[in-house]
Amino acid sequence: MIRENLEQVEKNIKEACRKAGREREDVTLIAVSKTKPVELLQEAYNYGCRDFGENKVQELVDKFEVMPKDIHWHMIGHLQTNKVKYIVDKVALIHSVDSIKLAETISKEAVKKNVTVSVLIEVNVAEEESKFGTTLKDAIALVEQTAKLPGISIEGLMTIAPYVENSEENRQYFAALKQLAVDITQKNIDNVNMNVLSMGMTGDYITAIEEGATYVRVGTGIFGERHYQLS
Repeated sequence: MIRENLEQVEKNIKEACRKAGREREDVTLIAVSKTKPVELLQEAYNYGCRDFGENKVQELVDKFEVMPKDIHWHMIGHLQTNKVKYIVDKVALIHSVDSIKLAETISKEAVKKNVTVSVLIEVNVAEEESKFGTTLKDAIALVEQTAKLPGISIEGLMTIAPYVENSEENRQYFAALKQLAVDITQKNIDNVNMNVLSMGMTGDYITAIEEGATYVRVGTGIFGERHYQLS
């Protein structure tokens, strides 16, 4: 099942890139592996996945210990400050920096461990009350504050769009995040790149790619609907 799903996702990514006049290499697929057992991750790995996204720190750490070491781990869920120390030296990218308090904690732990942590600023573009993230209005200030901290490198932005039946409804939010990235780039802030736009999930990643996503986070589209109990 995973192989067929990955082939379909790959086909969709290629088609979306072609439609948008982009190169396939411009888009990285993150297999969202939260709640999935290691056996399924290994299967996805065997078919070429090297980027995996986790929502919970403990789960990421447990899988990091047993999975191949050439995997890029992405922390895509809300990150509590008291959990930061467990992952700063394990993740390729933290997608969910939504406050200066969290950024300061990441910086402190990064300096302690003598690493530079790549992060994205999470923006709640649709301003949903149920979601984390700074607002479009406050995002630039958070970028400017975070950029001054040691041990952190800002690589771009992330958003989680609303759950919708028709992905076209989310196009506006993806376009708004892309525009924000352009606006930030024009400010030439030290220690800030806007190379990464992490947006789009199983239901809307094709639309997100058409609007400029460089990372798409696909879980159900790869692993299916069923939730597995972790042993």
